[in-house]
Amino acid sequence: MKKNIKNLVVLSLSSLMIASCSTDFIETEPTGLNVVENYYRNEAEATTGLVAVYDLMRKNSGGFENMITMFNAASDDQMANGGNASDGAGIQSFSNYTINANTVPRSFFKDYYRGIYRANLLLQKIPGVPMSDATKARFTAEARVLRAFYYFNLVRMFKNVPLILEPLAADSFYSVTQATPEAVYAQIELDLTESIANLPVTVNVATDGGRLTQGSAKAILGKVYLYQGKNALAAAQFFDVNGTPGGTSQYGYKLLDNYNDLWNFSNRFNTESVLEVAHSAQGSSWGNWGGNQDEGNSVNQMVGPRTYTRSNSSAPDLAGGWSFNQFTQDFYDFMQGDPRFGATILDLKALRDANQVDYIDGYQDTGYYLNKFMPKQSDIYSGPGDAVLNFTQNTYAIRLADTYLMEAEALGGTGTRAQALLDAVRARVGLPSIAVSLGTIKDERRRELAGEGHRWFDLVRWGDAPTKLASRGFVAGKNEILPIPAFDLNGTQLVQNPNYPN
Repeated sequence: MKKNIKNLVVLSLSSLMIASCSTDFIETEPTGLNVVENYYRNEAEATTGLVAVYDLMRKNSGGFENMITMFNAASDDQMANGGNASDGAGIQSFSNYTINANTVPRSFFKDYYRGIYRANLLLQKIPGVPMSDATKARFTAEARVLRAFYYFNLVRMFKNVPLILEPLAADSFYSVTQATPEAVYAQIELDLTESIANLPVTVNVATDGGRLTQGSAKAILGKVYLYQGKNALAAAQFFDVNGTPGGTSQYGYKLLDNYNDLWNFSNRFNTESVLEVAHSAQGSSWGNWGGNQDEGNSVNQMVGPRTYTRSNSSAPDLAGGWSFNQFTQDFYDFMQGDPRFGATILDLKALRDANQVDYIDGYQDTGYYLNKFMPKQSDIYSGPGDAVLNFTQNTYAIRLADTYLMEAEALGGTGTRAQALLDAVRARVGLPSIAVSLGTIKDERRRELAGEGHRWFDLVRWGDAPTKLASRGFVAGKNEILPIPAFDLNGTQLVQNPNYPN
């Protein structure tokens, strides 16, 4: 569906009221229910319903409360930054580990349930839609894989979450309870394993870019296994996705020759992209920012420097931003000499010291900005709406270098294949082979995937978070997961996560 996945969203959300169904983390009776009851009359209407399920993928990089900037802020490589200590209570409190039930943004809990609700509703309606069995099978597979992906993010963030597999009746909302993480993971695995065969091997990116394939579903499944410590199963899924390290896999995946090309706004759905989140300029404005009709990439605006000017034409011609997610001095030093440094870190402090640029310091400013998502003047949208909310860079939820390194990790960091996977990632940027180990894989992930929202999850998965994040206030046995938002506890059967007060 390429940008059809995003362009159709705007059309479908205006005609299909389920897409604006959620004001709470699980909305039981969507606004416009009479429209829903009369919908799904044909394949076109089922397609808009499917697009609405895909739409919650934008949580990765859309709106102020997005996965990338939130989880970057809590890692050892970056901070929240922004304008001041109160610029976004959620992201600031996560960055310094004072986060609690009142500061955690509700959207991280409720937004994925909006996607799950839409998936459940579509799955309920598909059997009655007059379309071919093959199309029904594909739509069902896509809805189930998306539901699995949304549950995976929920269980990684909150661990103890409700497992809801059908649209709830209005009187059921307050009786919902949390499932065990094991039950949630079992359902995720079931949705994925029963769906993969009904997805296409590849898609035509000109018409269907962004739609799920067997490869993207296998990559999700491999990641799900890895997070449960099912390493042999994870390695098997990643083996299928990755193929011969450095070559082209059976699904058409191949590392890009030039690492910098990954961050080109126009380089969408390239051969390294396994699971991509699409953004487009649809006239997003402050009135719908973060909502159903907001299709822009907010990370671009959030990470740019404040009130930026340049006095040398050779300096980057940047758009202004809000100075979030700057890199720490420790990470800056760690990246010295790495060929990916320039694509990853924009050292504005050095440029300002050389009198080439100027900008207003953000909160806890280091001057080391996230270059992968840095907005440029040429990227500014000139149509209706608010320009700062309409950047169009797609983001990678999963890319091939990521799956290479996850497979090497699942293999225990030993053996010929793990070595080849690590070597391929390094060779792409001109680095020599080094002996593979879990330690070298961890370091390579830190360099290769910096600023893409993975580091915090990696540290928690490895058990390294208590050590690496101790100076930030991380408490073992507590901060590996987020607190359940207080609003969603009130009057419900939900129970707060351990060591967090209600």
